[in-house]
Amino acid sequence: MKPLGKVKLEWSSEFAYAIGLIVSDGSLSKDGRHITLVSKDNEMIDNFRKCLGISNKTESHTSGHTEKKNFRIQVGDRIFYDFLVEIGLMANKTKILKEISIPKKYFADFLRGHFDGDGTFYSYWDPRWKSSFMYYTGFVSASRNHIEWLRGELNILCGVKGHCAEKPSGSVYQLRYAKSESNKLIKFMYYSDNVVCLSRKHLKIRKVLDSIGE
Repeated sequence: MKPLGKVKLEWSSEFAYAIGLIVSDGSLSKDGRHITLVSKDNEMIDNFRKCLGISNKTESHTSGHTEKKNFRIQVGDRIFYDFLVEIGLMANKTKILKEISIPKKYFADFLRGHFDGDGTFYSYWDPRWKSSFMYYTGFVSASRNHIEWLRGELNILCGVKGHCAEKPSGSVYQLRYAKSESNKLIKFMYYSDNVVCLSRKHLKIRKVLDSIGE
């Protein structure tokens, strides 16, 4: 009997967002069946569940030394697992991940999931210049090939170049965009007020942009 998949394999805004979460914060097991997502944000787990149309329960555990709670969801679906491998994912992906096959129509949704998983947004007043308020949108990955691929795609789709650098630790690469390019990416990712997203990140961005009239 052919196994039935739990996840509907059909591209949509929600499905692409969930793929972005898996690429950034998820993992594929070596058994060829299980996909796991772990996050400190329960909202992210809920979004993942809703976007994939699954009912798997959320597990939670507390880190021993920080006492911070993490949330975890695992999906057992061999068909979905094989699909993820076909589009570019794999077990132990951290340092070897490359390009991911995403329809251009849904790349903004994929990017928003990627951002919610491992992305950053920060702002500060630069003391070197009077009235100079800086803000950046960034993406991180332990794979240089993946971050360079992402940079290339965003250059094509959004006309942004960004800056890619290896962090001092040598274990992570960061792709970041300042001000005008950051604005382009934010508009690209949040093209509607109703898109699924991690609300705390979106609120942080909106507070900064509203404060400067963007």
